[in-house]
Amino acid sequence: MKGRDYQGLSRRGFLAAAGGGAVLAATITIVPLDANADMASTKKAIAKIIGDKETQSGRITIKAPQIAENGRVVPLTMMVDSPMTESDYVKSLHVFVQNNPNPEIASFHFTPECGEAHVSFRCRMGQTSPVIAVAEMSDGSVYQTDVNVKVTIGGCGG
Repeated sequence: MKGRDYQGLSRRGFLAAAGGGAVLAATITIVPLDANADMASTKKAIAKIIGDKETQSGRITIKAPQIAENGRVVPLTMMVDSPMTESDYVKSLHVFVQNNPNPEIASFHFTPECGEAHVSFRCRMGQTSPVIAVAEMSDGSVYQTDVNVKVTIGGCGG
């Protein structure tokens, strides 16, 4: 008995089509996406969080390597100068990497009980880019600073 015919497609034809679809799906997932954020989309992401508030400089310190030899694991440490009292504390710290496919990297939330606004973490960076930190304070003020990190081997598909 020959292979069954299901609405014009034999078993052999079905397997050939399924195999071709699998190869196409694998190819699509292997090819890296080159779409990266830019300054405009990064500003839009920041505005989505802080609204139309003006940012000030100061109070934030970013420790980052000047050159990251591997963009897959870039160590970052950020501190916000604050007494962390009930009347003056850091509410949140937001981190952005401008040239990543998605510029929003992390958000950290604090209370006065935290004692200090200090975080250390590792992130992926697809290419050389500014790392931007935005701190929202309990009085409604917003501080922003950035450092440039040169990436020699990309971590986001680069």
